[in-house]
Amino acid sequence: MKMDRSPSSQNSVNLEGASTSRIALFASAVGIVVLVLYASQPLVGVIGPELDISNNMSGLATTVTLLGYAAGLFFLVPLSDVVENKRLILTTLGADALALSVLAISPNGLVFLSASFVVGLLTSAIQMLVPVAASLSSEAHRGRTIGNVMSGLMLGILLSRPIASLVTQFFGWRYFYGALGMSVAILNIILYRRIPSFRPTGRATYGQLVRSLMSLVKEEPVLRYRAASQAMCMGAFGLFWTSVALQLGQAPFSLGQQGIALFALAGAAGVVIAPIAGRAGDRGLTGPMTVMAHLAIICAFFLAFAGVVLLPDKRSISLGLVVLAAVVLDLGVIADQTLGRRAINLLRPEARGRMNGLFTGLFFLGGAVGSALSGIVWNTWGWSGICIAGLIFATFAAAVFLKKSSV
Repeated sequence: MKMDRSPSSQNSVNLEGASTSRIALFASAVGIVVLVLYASQPLVGVIGPELDISNNMSGLATTVTLLGYAAGLFFLVPLSDVVENKRLILTTLGADALALSVLAISPNGLVFLSASFVVGLLTSAIQMLVPVAASLSSEAHRGRTIGNVMSGLMLGILLSRPIASLVTQFFGWRYFYGALGMSVAILNIILYRRIPSFRPTGRATYGQLVRSLMSLVKEEPVLRYRAASQAMCMGAFGLFWTSVALQLGQAPFSLGQQGIALFALAGAAGVVIAPIAGRAGDRGLTGPMTVMAHLAIICAFFLAFAGVVLLPDKRSISLGLVVLAAVVLDLGVIADQTLGRRAINLLRPEARGRMNGLFTGLFFLGGAVGSALSGIVWNTWGWSGICIAGLIFATFAAAVFLKKSSV
């Protein structure tokens, strides 16, 4: 099937330019909406007992949320190539606010997990916003724009854990989800006045859009290799962050929710790499920067292993190494993702929504796998198993990219 490749209005209309205030709004919006994706990771010890979710299923809440997010990227985000973008984004975010409210009042594990999937599905609205931001910039500055928006996105992901932990400690986990639902509703009102309104020129049906996804994967090697590499990075990311709360809660650390929140806040320092990686891509340094990102992830798991397994009796040094591991891990994952997203947004302007959705959906499947495996690996082999599994994911990420280094 041949898809319409005519330039869309996304690229032919000057939407007041990529002003600083507009990009800041996009970055803030994606940062708020994405908070829910990983919020359950530090809360497994609280939500599980209350809703009767076993330790073996501890990573399931995050997993179903990520699976829902991936489904939204594959089946909702492609609509941005044919549906008027403002209406699509606002409708999706409005439904997301309602779904978050259901999550907050969940009476049991089944309702919580079902609502988590729906929330993940609707959170895909953030990937409708990223292509809009990208379309406002020239190709020469697109990496910088994407990097700035990605800073908001990744800051939301990294801050979701400390925010969720702190709100849970003082008010309870239900208040976190309820407050987030209210925040998304308020954000929707603000975006109604600020989002550019335009309709893509594509005339494909929804069925044609979905069927074209496989064609895009087959036709675009950059998409395939970048998505596969980032999927491995996100697998390592999911393993670490889903299980580290369990490790921090026991000896030798024995941290409470507040301590875990502060730990996660330290990890958020990794967000500074997004605009740096975007600018490096604009300057033709994609290859070297990607290799450095993969080496950083590998190094992070060696640090995490050394901190817990080799120095269990030196609590301060041990905790310091695990904190450093978290920062280095996030630096590597965010850098690889920013460079990959820049490359994807340079490929096909007329299919930017689908390309962005495919890239993000495929690599978030890797994150879902990592989160799902974390409970099994943790209960079977402990922290040593988590570090070894993370190294395997990181090594595969490097191998995938090096195999296709021209990408």
